[in-house]
Amino acid sequence: MISQSAPFVCAPYTNFMEVLYGLHPVEEALKAGRRRFDHVLVARERQDDRLQRLVAQCRQSGIRIRTESREQLTSIAKTPAHQGIVAIVRPQEFLTIEDLFAPAADQSIPRLVLALDGVEDPQNLGALLRVADGAGVDGVIVTERRSAPLSAAAVKASAGATEHLRIARVVNLVRALEDLKNHNLWIAGLDERGETDYTEFDLTGDLVLVLGREGAGLHDLVRRTCDHLLRIPMAGGVSSLNVSAAGAAVLFEAARQRRAAQRATALVQKSDAHSGAARSAAPRSGSTKGLGS
Repeated sequence: MISQSAPFVCAPYTNFMEVLYGLHPVEEALKAGRRRFDHVLVARERQDDRLQRLVAQCRQSGIRIRTESREQLTSIAKTPAHQGIVAIVRPQEFLTIEDLFAPAADQSIPRLVLALDGVEDPQNLGALLRVADGAGVDGVIVTERRSAPLSAAAVKASAGATEHLRIARVVNLVRALEDLKNHNLWIAGLDERGETDYTEFDLTGDLVLVLGREGAGLHDLVRRTCDHLLRIPMAGGVSSLNVSAAGAAVLFEAARQRRAAQRATALVQKSDAHSGAARSAAPRSGSTKGLGS
């Protein structure tokens, strides 16, 4: 059972904290270990096993637990979609663009970075971050202005994937893309006016994929900064997909191509190793002389 507590009073310092709500966001924040938890609020009306397990994990991590009414949690989360749990945490720290310059930990695997050019809807932002985590991107770039903040709603839409991603926030996206070019990454923008279908483009190299705003797409300067413009061929009456759906299509195509390339490389290495072993095992000409020779 979760212990009862006195009514929750929002302390002044929580103005400098952030709210996470929902089972997945709180659980993933615990797993990632990047955020400092102040305390967790749990709805007294919900007592199921899944919530109890998460509460036990919080206690094992030394996090204070308080029980409140579901209405109080709704007031704090500013939504009824909290699933009976709200965490008060330190804000997530963003990286700088310089943090994304370094090669991947495994330098044999090319880098894949996602850049978002003014995605303004928190649901789209969260969905894209969830896709980015699933597709194995090395980093995500968001802009400080004219884009959705990494709010509790975005974190909830990402199912907590934000806690595991390397996210850099920049003032000027064009300058950031130019810097990445100087560090040997190609820039590919997704644009309905692009000339190359995304399935026909080699997505296996060091690459930044740039996605634009809902409805308007890439800004002109960002579009001109791209080395390549890719398109998603559409068979129906509409000319484009929602940005999160489009991002999912291209990022998982990149993941598919990269897995295929890795398998091909592994097969070649295995074949070379077998060939080398066979050559080593074969007797050399004239090397098997008798004892009396």
